[in-house]
Amino acid sequence: MDYRLLERTIARGEETDTLFGAAAAALEDVTSGRRALRAVHHPLGFFCLPVLRDGDQGICVHVFEPGAGEPAQLTTSPVHCHSWELTSFVLYGEVGNLQTRVRQDSVRPTHRVFRVHSSPSGVDEIRPTSRLVRCEPGPEQTSARGQVYRLPAGAFHSTVVPSGSHAATLVLGRWLPQQSDLSLGPVEGTAHRVVRQTCDAAQTVRTARSALRRIHGHHPQ
Repeated sequence: MDYRLLERTIARGEETDTLFGAAAAALEDVTSGRRALRAVHHPLGFFCLPVLRDGDQGICVHVFEPGAGEPAQLTTSPVHCHSWELTSFVLYGEVGNLQTRVRQDSVRPTHRVFRVHSSPSGVDEIRPTSRLVRCEPGPEQTSARGQVYRLPAGAFHSTVVPSGSHAATLVLGRWLPQQSDLSLGPVEGTAHRVVRQTCDAAQTVRTARSALRRIHGHHPQ
C-alpha cells in the first residue's frame, strides 16, 4: 500500500475508487493468508488491522463490530489525543468525532491528564501527569461512507459510532515526535498498564472478511 498515493488521492477529493480498492486489497490479503498480520482489539472498542508502518507514516483499517466481545478494559475516559496527525476515509457506516474542550483547572478539576506509552508488544503504560483539567464537550462531526475527516495531533476528542452499528475507516497517520499520546482519567488515578488484546488468526480473518463484505456490498467492484 502506497501512503503517498493515498494521501494525494484524499487531498484531491476525488477518485474514491482508489481508496475503496486499497482497503479491499489489504483485507483480501488477510483473508487469503497472503498477509499474516493480526488485528488488535483496541480498548476504545474497535478492531485495528495495522496494514503499514514505515517510519513516521502508518496505515490501518479500523473496524467497528457490535457484539464482537469485550476489548481490554478501558481504565481512563474515552477522551484522548494522538501524537499522530490522522486522516480517515469512511469505508462504510457512520463515525462521529466529539471534540472536547480541555482547560487547566487545579481548583475544581474533572480529570487528570495521563500520558500513554505504547510498546510494540501491545502493552500500554499509562502514567499520570501533574496536569489537572476541566473538560466540556464540544461540537460533534459525523462522517459517512466516502467522506474524509481529519484529526490534528494533540486535539482531544472521543470517537462515537451509533450503538449496534457497523462502520470501518481507512486511517492514514503521520507521527509528530513533539506530540504525546494522552488520555483523560480520574483525578486521583495512578500509574498502571493495559495489555491490548491481539486477535488470533481466525478472529482476524473473520473481522477482515466481515469488513470486506460490507465494502463490496456498498461499493461493488
